[in-house]
Amino acid sequence: GETPTHIGGTTLFGDNVEDEWFIVYLVREITREFPGLAASIDDDDGEFLLIEAADFLPKWLNPENSENRVFFYKGELHIIPLAETEEQGCDLPAASPTISQALTLLSQRSEEFLAAESIRAAIDKRISGYPEKIQASFHRAHCYLPVGIAAVLKQRPSLVAPAVQAFYLRDPGDLRACRCFRTFPPDQRVMTLVTFTKCLYAQLVQQKFVPDRRSGYTLPLPSHPQYKAHELGMKLAHGFEILCSKCSEVSPGAKRNVLSGPLWERFLNSLEEKQYFKGEMKGSAKYLERLRMAEDYFQQSVTQPESSEVSPGDEILKLLQTTTIDLKEFEREAACLPPEDDDSWLEITPDDLDKMLKEARNDSPASSHEEEQEYDLEAVAESMKAFVSKVSTHEGAEMPWSADESHVTFDVDSFTKALDRILGADSDSEELDSDDLDEEQEFVTSEEDDEDLDAENQRQDQDPNELIGSLKSYMDEMDQELAQTHVGKSFITQKKGVTTSQSAGPDSGSEETELTPVDVDMNLVTNLLESYSAQSGLAGPTSNILQSMGVFLPENADHAASDKGGTE
Repeated sequence: GETPTHIGGTTLFGDNVEDEWFIVYLVREITREFPGLAASIDDDDGEFLLIEAADFLPKWLNPENSENRVFFYKGELHIIPLAETEEQGCDLPAASPTISQALTLLSQRSEEFLAAESIRAAIDKRISGYPEKIQASFHRAHCYLPVGIAAVLKQRPSLVAPAVQAFYLRDPGDLRACRCFRTFPPDQRVMTLVTFTKCLYAQLVQQKFVPDRRSGYTLPLPSHPQYKAHELGMKLAHGFEILCSKCSEVSPGAKRNVLSGPLWERFLNSLEEKQYFKGEMKGSAKYLERLRMAEDYFQQSVTQPESSEVSPGDEILKLLQTTTIDLKEFEREAACLPPEDDDSWLEITPDDLDKMLKEARNDSPASSHEEEQEYDLEAVAESMKAFVSKVSTHEGAEMPWSADESHVTFDVDSFTKALDRILGADSDSEELDSDDLDEEQEFVTSEEDDEDLDAENQRQDQDPNELIGSLKSYMDEMDQELAQTHVGKSFITQKKGVTTSQSAGPDSGSEETELTPVDVDMNLVTNLLESYSAQSGLAGPTSNILQSMGVFLPENADHAASDKGGTE
């Protein structure tokens, strides 16, 4: 179609996400080495490069319009923006551009589309350390393997990856082929050094597996010094045997079945219609010769289509047929093997985990702000109030710094009328729920319908300021009632402020109670800190909301002291 000439590929990286970022590094370096090339890369999540730099993306960029906008070009990340003006609209498509349009824009105006420094820094940080990091991702281990597998791995070390995956993702059907090892019997085994990636090694060593008794593979006692090598070799042998059992080699019986099906009949009829046999009699030597050529072509096309790749099992079997296996040579090499790598990196202590989390936190975009922050509790309260005051949309709540700053309109008359309908003392009794009828019988009205209508009309004509005054009086009465309960005493009040007096209830134990305004900010911060402390260092609503607004609370250093009775 409109897609120009290109080179593309797909990689199944499995559980090893680091392989994906290694590919990103390779793609970036290719565009740096060949400046005329542009490259795009994505995975099952879409534009995962944008996901990595999500904290720094412009607001307009989202998954719906990011297609064909993100490219590596001349070794740098470029993002083609939306048209902001009518003049730009002629050059920048409003919808997602085609590949051809994007390449044209990159070749003509690449400087304008260079991604922001913060975005490029996030991607560069993720792939930093290459190519030196490649060697750090390997792990070398001793394995007690059948000599055939040792010979194959010597020729093609990369075949260890599909073998590990075959064992790691095995099913009961695969294990049926391992009841009797036809390709790699256990009678001739040697000790050899196998190079894994750390992910492949972890997948192999962490799985508990007991071989079938009929397979012939037995393991020494766990106390044996070479127990791990025997176990790794046994698991790897199962993976290779599973691969070979799935190879595409077809038995003679299966070939006969291919030539007796309806597909072969249609193929043969089409040859006869096109005069492939050139009028030769059926059964003649020339007819049979051309028929044999047609059968070979058909069998090869059906069993091994031209577009298909060679399976790992086919490659293993081919190497076994073409490689000379010298058992004595492998035994001599086994006598002087280099030591295997230490696999203590598999074990992570709680302290190591805390260190890793701390390093990841220090690498976060707000780490610099966190280091300079003095943990101003007033800022915590203001950030939370700013967050609550923002208007959310169907896309979710927006953080204070990214939300729309337009003012919210407020109609005083509509607001007071709505409050009056909700809190009015002479409302229709039908508006009260059953709990109100049971507990507050004095609110039940006995006016006739015409009196209700008159009261409603009078209320609509009433001055809004009078309604607000009545509402304030109603709220004062509630404050006085709550002051006598545990709920009222649970709030922190201001140390200085306007106070009012009221007559205490008969059960209060005092004649007068002084009402002090509640300190809203102090109560907010206190509740946030209590919630944060209850998280015990884990993720929770308080830390998630505050961190999303760039507010990082310090660790609760006084937690141990408070457990011993200390207070601050």
